[in-house]
Amino acid sequence: LFCVDALDAAASIGVPAYFYYTSCAGDLAAFLHLPHYFAETDGGASFKDMGKALLRFPGVPPIPASDMPHTVLDRADRTCAGRVGHYGRIPEARGVLINTYEWLEARTVRALRDGVCVPGRPTPPVYPIGPLIVKGQDAAAEAERHACLAWLDAQPECSVVFLCFGSLGAVSAAQLKEIARGLESSGHRFLWMVRSPPDDPTKFFLSHPEPDLDALLPEGFLERTKGRGMVVKMWAPQVEVLRHAATGAFVTHCGWNSVLEAASAGVPMLCWPLYAEQRLNKVFVVDEMKAGVLVDGYDEGMVTAEEVEKKVRLVMESEEGEKLWERLALAKEKAAEALADGGPSRVAFEEFLSDLKLAK
Repeated sequence: LFCVDALDAAASIGVPAYFYYTSCAGDLAAFLHLPHYFAETDGGASFKDMGKALLRFPGVPPIPASDMPHTVLDRADRTCAGRVGHYGRIPEARGVLINTYEWLEARTVRALRDGVCVPGRPTPPVYPIGPLIVKGQDAAAEAERHACLAWLDAQPECSVVFLCFGSLGAVSAAQLKEIARGLESSGHRFLWMVRSPPDDPTKFFLSHPEPDLDALLPEGFLERTKGRGMVVKMWAPQVEVLRHAATGAFVTHCGWNSVLEAASAGVPMLCWPLYAEQRLNKVFVVDEMKAGVLVDGYDEGMVTAEEVEKKVRLVMESEEGEKLWERLALAKEKAAEALADGGPSRVAFEEFLSDLKLAK
């Protein structure tokens, strides 16, 4: 996405240029349409001033304006102009490879292929070639398994709620305490990856010191939840955890890699976006893919303990949760089919290779 100048370099030496889009097809559809939207609403309000007013782009469900990435919230800002310039050049590519699988985003992929996301301009072919996921530990590494996997081995099937906010995500000290209280009140088993709170919540890329759990979590929490809960500092082997039979739900920041890993493992999501395009992904996971539920309060700066408990119980105990599990079981099956010989993602990649040969 940020390498659009490569289009000029490729054109100057006569070689074809393709984009590899690492987020979802829904994000791509919205971003491709954004230059047209801004042109059609020239002089209109910025997203930052529109609150939860719904934006309607082809191929995706309605998007609250406040859920657009912060880089495009202020249309008068130079950063926004730069991003829209990037989006406007994507159609110049010969094709776009997307890390998704067609079943998961069928309506959006169809809209991209039909060209309705870029009015008045040709849309390049799109190739859904995912889910491309980093593999977990192999047999040679079995002897060095993370301790949390051994703990999961001792838990009943689909009984554990896994909480992880990605490789960069962290929440405030006050929020950590609310999460802890909600988990304790829910009565459910949990595996929770905790980082130290950031000094500046906007600086996600800074390193964090190892957390002092006794200082950060409510007094006595670790002792009271001993046996049914495990707290892991800094990092957890997410792919292996999600694929473990004991894992029954995933509290996630909705980074696209995490969404794909959960869908491919058949684990329902509790969506708690933090930054970048994660709010958009949340909309698509909940409203389009029907693969998760929304955790309310993230956009007010605090998710309460009561909300944590409520959504954990919803996924783990309710009829709605059972429907989510059924939906995710199908998502897991379709992910495997997509990458199998003759599957849609394999076919899409073969079509890309054929086009590449024609372009030479």
